[in-house]
Amino acid sequence: MLTPLTVALAVAALALAAWCGHAAYRDQPTKDWHFAGMAVVTVLALAQLVVGVVQLARGEEPADGTVIFVSYLVGIVCCVPVVGLLSLSERTRWGSLTVVAGAVVLAVLQVRLYDIWEGGAGA
Repeated sequence: MLTPLTVALAVAALALAAWCGHAAYRDQPTKDWHFAGMAVVTVLALAQLVVGVVQLARGEEPADGTVIFVSYLVGIVCCVPVVGLLSLSERTRWGSLTVVAGAVVLAVLQVRLYDIWEGGAGA
């Protein structure tokens, strides 16, 4: 796995969580610029999906199995768009908190994805 991309995606997800958390603290729903932040995180997730698929195509194998690795990659790509849609349906502070929860989950998924690829202690 490309470690700098994994770290960048986790940091971007945590920054999005902090940003939307601040909006929730101020009793605000998600705004257009929050969706721009979600788009950046989603593009990074798509880049990670492409890198992961290319590495699998080159014959590299994750330590804990290909099926679970691909499942995590797909889940990571879907995480932020799903909570973004949910935040559109809830136009209160709870919509912002939904994005916070999804972004934190995305950061945790990054750690687990790294463990799956490297066969780390979390496996």
